[in-house]
Amino acid sequence: MTYFPNVDKVLYEGPDSTNMLAFHHYNPEEIINGKTMKEHLRFAVAYWHTMTQDGSDPFGAAVNVRTWLTDDPMETAKNRVTAIFEFLTKIDAPYFCFHDVDIAPEGNSLKEFNRNLDDITDLIKAKMDETGIKLLWNTANMFTNPRFIHGAASSPNAEVFAYAAAQVKKGLELSKKLGGENYVFWGGREGYETLLNTDMKFEQENSARLFHMAIDYAKEIGHQVQFLIEPKPMEPTKHQYDFDAATTMAFLLKYNLDQDFKLNLEANHATLAGHTFEHELNVARNYNALGSIDANQGDVLLGWDTDEFPTDLQAATLAMYEVVENGGIAPGGINFDSKVRRSSFEMDDLFIAHIAGMDTFARGFKAALRLKADGFFDTLKAERYASYQTGIGADILANKMDLKSLEQYALAHDQITNQSSHIEYVKSKLNDYLV
Repeated sequence: MTYFPNVDKVLYEGPDSTNMLAFHHYNPEEIINGKTMKEHLRFAVAYWHTMTQDGSDPFGAAVNVRTWLTDDPMETAKNRVTAIFEFLTKIDAPYFCFHDVDIAPEGNSLKEFNRNLDDITDLIKAKMDETGIKLLWNTANMFTNPRFIHGAASSPNAEVFAYAAAQVKKGLELSKKLGGENYVFWGGREGYETLLNTDMKFEQENSARLFHMAIDYAKEIGHQVQFLIEPKPMEPTKHQYDFDAATTMAFLLKYNLDQDFKLNLEANHATLAGHTFEHELNVARNYNALGSIDANQGDVLLGWDTDEFPTDLQAATLAMYEVVENGGIAPGGINFDSKVRRSSFEMDDLFIAHIAGMDTFARGFKAALRLKADGFFDTLKAERYASYQTGIGADILANKMDLKSLEQYALAHDQITNQSSHIEYVKSKLNDYLV
């Protein structure tokens, strides 16, 4: 069955094309620095937003037209497998991502859930073998079901911890079965509402305990996978333990997890944490922990996770600059954790939205390469920190100075002149690289 009869394979037609169902800037086969753009960007489609999101919001019922829906949850799950691989093939996306509950219904017991997962992943694996499309990452949804009302690994209920561990175990087995390149943890309810009844230290220790169990089990089953944690500051939990990149790195370092985990960073989560996306990527990169990207954007006028498809060229460029500086993103990728707007409810809007995001990141990637080739940021930074290349600055970096010797220097050189950053000019020049 064809779920997208109006769409043939999406092709690159160039920036002058007016075809909504064509790439205008993303040319997957274009060779850049010895690799195709498809290999550089490693785009992935999010199963949850693309296949299961229905367009409802707190003020309105579902509106999305989705022809794979039936009254039978397992039949719908099977239809979704056919539909997503048709979508992935037609839009030429090399990867996809999923939560366990996205692909199969939970049923009435954990045993039934596992059986459903086995059946659906058999179908998924057959499609992967047929198409060559790969699994970027999967994860366990440990936040939607009411059992996780107080958290999963951080829950005060040991039985919930055990159930969460069972989901992670199954998730790692599915990851190996499908050749997953990464495995993600997102602590949707790993946090607290109030410290009045919360032992934060205990809850974080338990979270770390589960992560170490996951590392051990992956080794036990012979699955070499990159573990990722996805930070988010709030929503649904008032204060989540993985607040931002810096907070998450502090956690990983404290509990000796930094050698096995990197970060999966999302633009909209950065916004909620009061940061820019490039800030979060830079923090991760400074720790050698930039693992993968969830590409979307928020609305600065709205204080929640809107998960819009990314169309902000400057934000995409600055994000891709961090990826370029990182030497690439593999084995991670760029996953469109993005959902169509409620008013974009037709089936073909799924293609139009992904094309917009892929074109935006392709343009951002090329702009980032131009910035790097011209040394735009490198020159700015070299000039800004030039005082550390000679004289007292060089002595400081060489650890030749202490507080007493620096005091003596300062007493003799207390007339200080700073240089203007000319930041308005810098920002104006940055715009030249975006067009």
